[in-house]
Amino acid sequence: MQENTQAPIEEKPSTTRRKREKAYRERTILDAALSLFVEKGFHQTSASEIANAAEVSVGTVYFYFKNKETLLIRLTEEIAYELRKLVGSEFSQSDGSLDGFRRAGISFFKDFCIPHPEKVTLLFREAVGHSEEVEKARKRGFTQLTEDVRKAILFMAENMNRPLTTPESAEVLAVSIVGIYERVAYNYLFWNDDKADILKVGDDAVTFLVAGVERFLKP
Repeated sequence: MQENTQAPIEEKPSTTRRKREKAYRERTILDAALSLFVEKGFHQTSASEIANAAEVSVGTVYFYFKNKETLLIRLTEEIAYELRKLVGSEFSQSDGSLDGFRRAGISFFKDFCIPHPEKVTLLFREAVGHSEEVEKARKRGFTQLTEDVRKAILFMAENMNRPLTTPESAEVLAVSIVGIYERVAYNYLFWNDDKADILKVGDDAVTFLVAGVERFLKP
């Protein structure tokens, strides 16, 4: 068989520039939508307001996104992935111990909730209670995050040579952990009028959860 020695076709500079401009415009619209959904609420935000904030026409918004719901789905998926990547990266840098698991939990509060309250607001509040498609996107994100936690628990148990007490323990623990993190963040960021120290609250929650995980590891 004759070897193909043809050099790869390079994109024209104009094509590269158009792609870059398209990505920039799309990102600008997404960022504008995120800010407005958090500030005013999803239903109270109009396409024209998003267009004005992004400094584009309404037609441009609809060229990139079918409707506001499509914007909300895209933002939900992006933020959920960012959260998974953040926590997963912190755990992967650990030694597969309970302390490493604890640091991964703390990173949720320290590196996600505190610096990105707008993303927490959209994921935990504004993306809730909309259409089936929006709920599916949110569910996918939390299902994947729960699976990440489940695998981390199994890895940790194997690494520490401390098997779980029952085969179902990892899934039950993962569901509980994700649910508690969401509820603690929601309570202290949205419901609690007192200016609580979210990092201290997070540390207490993580300490409680790590103790729970250890309870399900055989000696």
